[in-house]
Amino acid sequence: MIGDESERDPAALAVARVGRLEATGSPWEPYRVIDPTGEVIGPVGEFLKELQASGRSEATQRSYGHDLLRWFRFLWAVQVPWDQATRVEARDFCRWVQTGSKPASVRWKQSDALPAVSGGKYAPTTAAHGETVLRAFYDFHVDTGAGPMVNPFPLVRERRRKRVGAHHNPMHPRRNERVGLYRPKLVERPPRCIPDERFNELFAGLGSHRDRALVAFFVSTGARASELLGGCCGDVDTGSQLITVIRKGSRVAQQLPASPDAFVWLRLYQAEFHGRVRTGRDDPLWWTLRRPFRALTYHAARAMFIRVNSVLGTDYSIHDLRHTAAYRMARDPDMPLTDVQWILGHAQLTTTQIYTSAPVEETIASILAHHARRAAAPTTPAAITPEYRSDALDVLFPGASR
Repeated sequence: MIGDESERDPAALAVARVGRLEATGSPWEPYRVIDPTGEVIGPVGEFLKELQASGRSEATQRSYGHDLLRWFRFLWAVQVPWDQATRVEARDFCRWVQTGSKPASVRWKQSDALPAVSGGKYAPTTAAHGETVLRAFYDFHVDTGAGPMVNPFPLVRERRRKRVGAHHNPMHPRRNERVGLYRPKLVERPPRCIPDERFNELFAGLGSHRDRALVAFFVSTGARASELLGGCCGDVDTGSQLITVIRKGSRVAQQLPASPDAFVWLRLYQAEFHGRVRTGRDDPLWWTLRRPFRALTYHAARAMFIRVNSVLGTDYSIHDLRHTAAYRMARDPDMPLTDVQWILGHAQLTTTQIYTSAPVEETIASILAHHARRAAAPTTPAAITPEYRSDALDVLFPGASR
């Protein structure tokens, strides 16, 4: 029971940034979580194998591995084995993720000292995703008998009673309801679009033909970063202005049309690196700019975008380019919304419909213009009510004028 446990102060808890998520390069075990002693955490490895057998992509396994590493860092700090964690540890962990600060990196100069708190906060989506991952992790080990007898991350009361949607009207769509008791509520935020003026400044700040080609493809195809960066030289069809990507969810190859400017910048980038990198059909399309030339990764592309943001004083992300492309296409009156759904790879049309509303920047500009019009409009004096003659009031209402 929760009341039988000793009180723990999450504010005074120091969670060290120890352990790591290691990429192996093997298709059989893409990622594994390592503890502070350098040993592989076996329960996490078994769970990741279960995910792979269920058809989850390597990106999903990487995301789950980060959430599990965060949980194990917390357990190491409170000195509780993973198979002895109770609802108290789950509660305190969710409190720490939602209100605490991220642990700082352990530097080599202070490896023997306690690492200082970095001050950064976890996003609410990180806390919600972590709760879901950990509940699935313990569900797996409860079913196999290798973990605790009870999942420390409980369901909401309605889910525990197995009565969710018992009286649901099939004519009405189902609402998004919480599943985990400690899962925080998320506020639906509109996607962030880069205004055209800002995008022109950002594009002008790019320092190489490769970066310009990348951004041009991002903003004209609406592809995700992992989809576009995973392309090969044979995926480009310049004559038809198409580029083939592997969709993130379905893992299906799909051709996406791109703007002519994107292929112009791509040709300049390829001409610049002609004879310096491999250009076979199965070789990577995007390479690093410095030797030794390696396939461009997401972290390298993100670092490039961060450098441009630091010069312009903005904080846009690579994924905002996808939102920008979606807004541009969805608000084109000559482009059907189903075509936008197809090019973005959305499973549901309702996901694409969020781009039909005006971006936040346009909404703010419209309201400011409304206030400006109100201030510039000439003021008309109020109409003066004429007075009635006393003899007329005596006829209508005898004695009213006295």
